[in-house]
Amino acid sequence: MDKRAQILLKTLVEHYISEGQPIGSRTLLQHSGLDVSSATIRNVMSDLEQLGFIASPHTSAGRIPTQKGYRLFVDSLLTVRPIDHSAVDQLKLGLRSPDPQALINNAADMLSQLTQFAGIVMVPKRTRPTLKHLEFLQLGEKKILVILVTEDGQVQNRIVLTDKAMSPSELTQATNYVNAHCSGLSLDEVQQRLRVELQQMQTDINRLMTAALEASSQQEPSDKDAMVIAGERNLLQVDELSTNVTSLRKLFEIFEHRTALMQLLDQSQHAQGVQIFIGGESGYLPLDECSMVTAPYSVDAQVVGTLGVIGPTRMAYERIIPIVDVTAKLLSNALSGN
Repeated sequence: MDKRAQILLKTLVEHYISEGQPIGSRTLLQHSGLDVSSATIRNVMSDLEQLGFIASPHTSAGRIPTQKGYRLFVDSLLTVRPIDHSAVDQLKLGLRSPDPQALINNAADMLSQLTQFAGIVMVPKRTRPTLKHLEFLQLGEKKILVILVTEDGQVQNRIVLTDKAMSPSELTQATNYVNAHCSGLSLDEVQQRLRVELQQMQTDINRLMTAALEASSQQEPSDKDAMVIAGERNLLQVDELSTNVTSLRKLFEIFEHRTALMQLLDQSQHAQGVQIFIGGESGYLPLDECSMVTAPYSVDAQVVGTLGVIGPTRMAYERIIPIVDVTAKLLSNALSGN
């Protein structure tokens, strides 16, 4: 794409985000700053449409950006604006609390307030304790007591029922094996190691150890507990969504069940910096009318979660991106005690 086409596409996207109406060639000529004829503008617009960057709604002769057009705009043509000092001050004020959960909740609220869209924050996954010692004790013919001691001093007891009686020597063998090979590992790592090293040993001891460890593992929080969402109702004020009942219903189903959002946030957690998902391109948000801007946040330089904003595809990306970026950095500082 040549420079002239880039300028016209940039102008069209920016004007459409601002006004929400299809853009005609005359408007583009007035706002692009190019010294060209109307015929040239129309020719370039036609080329951009054939390439799939813009489209012509059936109700208007003007053009609007497509998902592909937004993607090119965000990746190559966008000029990000610095965040307002007042917004930074508001974020700093809102992110003052000794309570980590309050910081998470406030971050979601701040994202929603500053953008007037939906703010979401993924709650950090709980750190699993590491194994210090494990012991199997026989309670009955087919009933085993598992005593699991973690490095942080917690003691967990679980009763495991076996298919057949196990001898004291078999229980001692299982105890010695786990303690020799798995001490100092997290419970997740213990399970993974046992599955890899013992997958060929379809023995009662193997089944006993696997059952015991799975029974002892802490439960991950549900999707509803693992994410904070604020300002969903702001999206009811967005024209593109409020006039499309089907899309609105799908969106609120996503907010209700949250599984797709958790998958998307988990994916974003492994990325560097701000990520932008436009329309349905992520595979997790099946709505062409919505976009999501995310950024990971950390505690003591260790990434522990993701936050972001969900809004219409026609959002002011140049303003939303720095808000998400700065919020992630300030939340990281607050959670790290800085």
